[in-house]
Amino acid sequence: MRHLAIFIVGLISLSSLVSCSITNSSLPVSAGVGADPTLPEPKQSLIPTVNIAPAVGWKAGDKPTAPDGMKVQAFASELDHPRWIYRLPNGDVLVAESNKQPKQAKSIRDVVMSKVMAAAGAGVPSADRITLLRDANRDGIAELKTTFLENLTSPIGMVLIGDKFYVANTDAVVVFPYQNGQQKITAKGKQIAALPAGKRNHHWTKGMIASADGKKLFVSVGSNSDHGENGMQEELNRAGILQVDIATGKTSVFASGLRNPVGIDFDPDTGKLWTVVNERDQLGGDLVPDYLTSVKQGGFYGWPYTYYGDKLDPRVKPQRPDLAARSIKPDYALGSHTAPLGLTFAKGAKLGEKFSNGVFIGQHGSWNRKPRSGYKVIFVSFENGNPLSPPVEILSGFINKDDNASGRPVGVEIDQEGALLVADDVGNIIWRVSKK
Repeated sequence: MRHLAIFIVGLISLSSLVSCSITNSSLPVSAGVGADPTLPEPKQSLIPTVNIAPAVGWKAGDKPTAPDGMKVQAFASELDHPRWIYRLPNGDVLVAESNKQPKQAKSIRDVVMSKVMAAAGAGVPSADRITLLRDANRDGIAELKTTFLENLTSPIGMVLIGDKFYVANTDAVVVFPYQNGQQKITAKGKQIAALPAGKRNHHWTKGMIASADGKKLFVSVGSNSDHGENGMQEELNRAGILQVDIATGKTSVFASGLRNPVGIDFDPDTGKLWTVVNERDQLGGDLVPDYLTSVKQGGFYGWPYTYYGDKLDPRVKPQRPDLAARSIKPDYALGSHTAPLGLTFAKGAKLGEKFSNGVFIGQHGSWNRKPRSGYKVIFVSFENGNPLSPPVEILSGFINKDDNASGRPVGVEIDQEGALLVADDVGNIIWRVSKK
């Protein structure tokens, strides 16, 4: 074990040295943004670039930066790795405090990745709970913070349908009884559908949203690898969006070939389902752009065989020409390695006319690109149901003057007053952005 530890430290040090001395990106982030991003030739390297922004949290009095005419305040603080936000009809805000379940590392790569994620702020144990925040006097600060639901398993997605509250754990969708205004659920949950998990469970988050009629749930499930290197047998019902029939629990694949879809939401104007997707790594700092896309039932979006429609991934063997031929090009690129996670349409937002039609996206930020990308919340406006360029920064300043990460944005939601809420899983804060 001592020799293994020395090797790991050496590998991380070498990776850091390489990342400090070599810029693995030759294009600005903006080149990989929009309907037709620049797609250079892939660059494969033996040692991947590791360019982590060490997670340090916020100093007293510091906060992210918002555009002119908006203000930022902490809606709630001293949380435990808050990842996702959901607003109940009565205005209460639920926060999933969650992280990946611990596992025994089986390989050098597992150990290295665990060290990388710990440095980036993702090494804390999972709180496995949902916390309720209530701002009864509407001053933009939650005066009530209480445990709403506990003893979960890496929860992310949350949906209320009538008097039933659904949670997407990492391994199953479970349902609980709920009454309006209830501050704590103590009833035992009932599983309605299993979700892909297992020992590896590479992408563990499971986003969730309900259909307009409340009869189906849509669950986003990430891949169990970067580009299928663990074998496609480990990708059953992964890298896509699943559809769950609430009455029967029957699960089917709604769309596939989406490497790691996380946030999902319906366009209130067109009724189309949209998602943000984290694309593959280790093809260079300018590949592959993460993206925002509408999702068609039965659609295939390329992973792992192709990216951005017909671009073949040279690492994937054997190829599937039949699937490559029908791969759908995403609607809108968000820049390479920006790690978009949170997604919500602007329905109900009161941040000005400019931000009334489109989507807010939380970009968690890169760990393997130099210079870094992401680490911000952006707004992409829509016109006639289609995204427009360029995006507008809503929150920035998550990387401090010492080049450390004060915070990392994840889930986004609109509160009852029309302000934007942002989960910061490094700062352990829910930020609130409102119009001055």
